[in-house]
Amino acid sequence: MVIGIGLVIVGLLAGILITLLATRTGGVGDGRPDSVARVELGARPPSGYVTVPESELPTRYLDALSLNEVFKDVASRVTPAVVFIQVRTSRRAADVFRNFRGDQDRRIPSQSVGSGVIISDQGYVVTNHHVIDGADEIVVTLGDKRQFDASLVGTDPTTDLAVLRIDGPDLPVIALGNADDLEVGEWVLAVGNPFRLTSTVTAGIVSALGRQVNVIEDRLGIESFVQTDAAINPGNSGGAVVNLRGELIGIATAIATETGSYEGYGFAVPVDLMERVVGDLIRYGEVRRGYLGVSILPVTAGVAENFGLNDVRGVLLSEVRQGLAGADAGLEAGDILLEIDGRAVSEPNELQSAIAMRSPGDLLDVLVWRNGEVRDFEVMLKGKDDPGYRQWLTGLNQDGAEEAPAPEPEAPDAIREFENWGIGLADMNERLRRRFETPHGAYLAFVENGSAFDRSGLTRGLIIVRINDQEVFDVESASDLFEESEGSVFIEAIRSDGVRLFFEVEASE
Repeated sequence: MVIGIGLVIVGLLAGILITLLATRTGGVGDGRPDSVARVELGARPPSGYVTVPESELPTRYLDALSLNEVFKDVASRVTPAVVFIQVRTSRRAADVFRNFRGDQDRRIPSQSVGSGVIISDQGYVVTNHHVIDGADEIVVTLGDKRQFDASLVGTDPTTDLAVLRIDGPDLPVIALGNADDLEVGEWVLAVGNPFRLTSTVTAGIVSALGRQVNVIEDRLGIESFVQTDAAINPGNSGGAVVNLRGELIGIATAIATETGSYEGYGFAVPVDLMERVVGDLIRYGEVRRGYLGVSILPVTAGVAENFGLNDVRGVLLSEVRQGLAGADAGLEAGDILLEIDGRAVSEPNELQSAIAMRSPGDLLDVLVWRNGEVRDFEVMLKGKDDPGYRQWLTGLNQDGAEEAPAPEPEAPDAIREFENWGIGLADMNERLRRRFETPHGAYLAFVENGSAFDRSGLTRGLIIVRINDQEVFDVESASDLFEESEGSVFIEAIRSDGVRLFFEVEASE
């Protein structure tokens, strides 16, 4: 039996209350000062820092009482820096009679809650974007019951992070850890405000690193979560996940659940990505991110075999956009990217996370596999202000689709249907050869909705030039290659604007 797991952004389930609220003065303003000096994030030892007793591991382990003392010490130091966030918004009244009363813009106040972490003695608080999205008013309550109206400094939907600012003396500040030192199996504590139960502490271990769960609903979303089994529930969003030294190692963001509550799978944005995003939000009010300008696919065993790799590693560059950073450096569609700055890349989200840590103008040393050999390229990242990137990003944000290619030619008359794949192919004529500037291939005349090719992202109007690294000369040769395939095929195609694309297609059952 297949059990579907629903991914829930924790703060969105934080018991949203539809209540009439008293009007308060003030609102969500710009929390950035006119001039931002260097901001030191995180507390310095010994403040907010726990010293673990010396041990002789692995020959002798800490006894239960010593571990108990560590848990107590960490909880007492970390809890004051984790805050309770109340967000007040207003929504349009769902009233069937409003049109008759003439009050179409009548709005009803509502309230939701979440958590946040104080990361600077200057009053900066990090939380999740989804916790404060659409807020009219944000109120932050500390563990000592002090309450502040918070201003919004900036948000980044691609990482689901946001920065607030409060103004108060003697603010408790959490210490920041190092995500590179984090290992699967080590103890962590989660601190937050689930179900309005303020300053709740739960314990667990790091279950996995670099987890992608597709919960961030943004075309350019970046996910490389720390997974933990420490109990995280609605209201924990924006709260702290810390190690046994009392250092922040992640911001609680999501849970995997079928019930809407904790089932053992919680996810946190790692602290290194948080620092990178927060630094830009404080300094500029936005994240100034560098872009490589490529589309990527995971490398499967089939892809590795097709490209002559001895093992399954790297990510496939399925498209390299002309005029953007990758193309300018010499990268090509069909390259398998193996390393960035000496660090191995094995999943698409690992590449996304590595690029997310960089800024426009940064130079990257990129190692790729091409035509049976390893090649090295130096890539300078470009920002969204670059004309080519403005056009590309605009296309990505229009109905979730990329910029439309050049107009496609009309389909030839004779179309052969391949029911198992949900497509129709036609032989190329002289007009298509001139248009696509290729001497051979098979024209993709139609793609059925929901078919294997549709699910893999192929659209009509492409020329299929290779299947499983074998040349396609016409429809008959494509048919032979489909028959020889075992469960999946690897497709190389050309778009009408000359861009080469790569796809892995699983056959329909």
